Amino acid sequence: MNSFIPKMVGKSLNFMSLLHPALASKWALDLFSKPLKGRLKTPHPTLEKAKKEVLYVHDNIPIQTYHWSGAKQTVLLVHGWESNSGRWKNMIQRLQHEDYNIVALDAPAHGASGSSSFNAILYSKFIAVVAKKFNPKILIGHSVGGMAISFFIKNSSYTKSEKIVFLGVPSGFPGILKNYTDLMGYNERISKGLERYIQKKFNQPSSHFNTSHFINHINAKGLIIHDENDPVIPFSDALEIQSAFKNSKLITTKGLGHGLKGKQVIENIISFLEG
Repeated sequence: MNSFIPKMVGKSLNFMSLLHPALASKWALDLFSKPLKGRLKTPHPTLEKAKKEVLYVHDNIPIQTYHWSGAKQTVLLVHGWESNSGRWKNMIQRLQHEDYNIVALDAPAHGASGSSSFNAILYSKFIAVVAKKFNPKILIGHSVGGMAISFFIKNSSYTKSEKIVFLGVPSGFPGILKNYTDLMGYNERISKGLERYIQKKFNQPSSHFNTSHFINHINAKGLIIHDENDPVIPFSDALEIQSAFKNSKLITTKGLGHGLKGKQVIENIISFLEG
């Protein structure tokens, strides 16, 4: 039942692609860029305890930030797709116990931030604005949030990051795109059209956007945590990132899935930060 609606939408766009291939591909990319979940619909207890501040990118897109003051280094928390800063509830409580200075942000089209659509490039620009304001030395990203961190580091002159934590982070974007086209059941006409639209929009092929390529030049220490049976991002992505991240270690979990919400994960992160 979960796959029924995506397949029906996919069949409709496949039919449209016979008559209007460019339009069908554009609609497919628009659909891919619009999260169905992740907006804050009711107040979140943990986020309501933070000092909230709205920053802006491109002068008009609001970035919702949350700040919990502490005496230690500043930690920036970067959530993933169809989520929001509330996902860090347990991590925030543990970091507060250790007296870290904590900052979180909501991604484009997520939480209480602006934009009607999402992409990791825009997310990386969100991170750049927040980093300029708060100067984090520690960056922790889940899923595509970690990918956005790698884009931010690659495309900025920011040198203050000392430790980076990747949780279930994808390596190459083509793998994410294939998961989407497989889920929707798109035909080859739309799949090729998606690639053309990505090239046109970002002036790069989808293969350009790769965490392992963007992370291989930094000197920060890295911790990569990935579940061996992650149903969303394959474990091979973690191995690819680790091989490129020269000063990193990989911790493998079992049974935590893509969310990696477990006390074991939090304690491993705290140990890494304190080490």
